[in-house]
Amino acid sequence: MSRALRFGRPAVLLLFVVLFLMPVYVLLVTSFKPLQEAGPATAWNLPGRWSASGWTAAWDELRPGIVNSFQIAIPGAAISAVLGSLNGYVLAKWRFPGADAVFTLFLFGMFIPYQAVMIPLAGLLTDMQVVGTIRGLVLVHVVYGIPICTLIFRNYYASIPGELIEAARVDGAGMLRTYASVVLPLSAPAFAVTLIWQFTSIWNDFLFAVFLGAPDSWPVTVMLNNTAGSGAVAVQYNVQMASALLASLPTILVYLLLGRFFMRGLMAGALKG
Repeated sequence: MSRALRFGRPAVLLLFVVLFLMPVYVLLVTSFKPLQEAGPATAWNLPGRWSASGWTAAWDELRPGIVNSFQIAIPGAAISAVLGSLNGYVLAKWRFPGADAVFTLFLFGMFIPYQAVMIPLAGLLTDMQVVGTIRGLVLVHVVYGIPICTLIFRNYYASIPGELIEAARVDGAGMLRTYASVVLPLSAPAFAVTLIWQFTSIWNDFLFAVFLGAPDSWPVTVMLNNTAGSGAVAVQYNVQMASALLASLPTILVYLLLGRFFMRGLMAGALKG
């Protein structure tokens, strides 16, 4: 390997890292500025006086939305992962006539645009008397998360040796017993992928929340959007920057703490097949 290539690649990677972190730097330093110092003209300057007033105001505005987001994202991710695991197990290891057609229909559900089903979804949730509630938003995210979770688990379970399933059948285990005793203990990598994927997708959702939610069930993404128009006299850049960081902090922490499990799950074959 030539000297230029050996030093050139790290330099290019470092350049991309710097370009990626530049907006983060502006967000961070602006969030710690008092209102008088926060503005486009001083965006790159360090605070003359470090202040947490922007973070305090952002927390007061976003706290209900953050609580709602956790109430939606945690059960939504968990339920869709469990259902996707069961579906993937049946489609991969307990096949039945027409299993390939059913799997194709699951995949088709991944490509239906959200906008195409908004009106039917609103009507259905209204009939179920859960429109504008946390339960309704959880139900929507579970339904929309099942196709991708089924795909991940089905392809992961396809890599499990069939001899294990056959041995369990010989020992007299039925479908559910085989799943609980043989397949489920091997499913940690796939669960890591689906839980991280679903939690991030649900947390960052805006369209379902604003269309099917209500003020008392709005997640943090909707409330973050509402802060963009706050401030009748002056734009509160410090509050807006702190709000953006505060809203993204849970997903950042998820990837920082669990990112290695996500990569292990991918490498273990969770998205192969």
